[in-house]
Amino acid sequence: MKDFLIDKIEEIAFERVTLNDSLWEAKVLDSITIVEFAVEIENEYGIKISFDEIVVDNFETLDRLIPFIEKKIAEKNA
Repeated sequence: MKDFLIDKIEEIAFERVTLNDSLWEAKVLDSITIVEFAVEIENEYGIKISFDEIVVDNFETLDRLIPFIEKKIAEKNA
């Protein structure tokens, strides 16, 4: 999952990030690219991410994003 997310960010934002790099506050992803990134995640993992879930608490770093995605996958499979 980590490699997929890093590759998608690089593809969308043309920046390489690590698990702890800021995506939102450092403006690696802006309001348009963060939605594009969320759609890529939805398509890859078969989950739905609502607009109200695209917030700093979930998307600030990959360290925060990965557990959020894992939770969405678990909810889908429950």
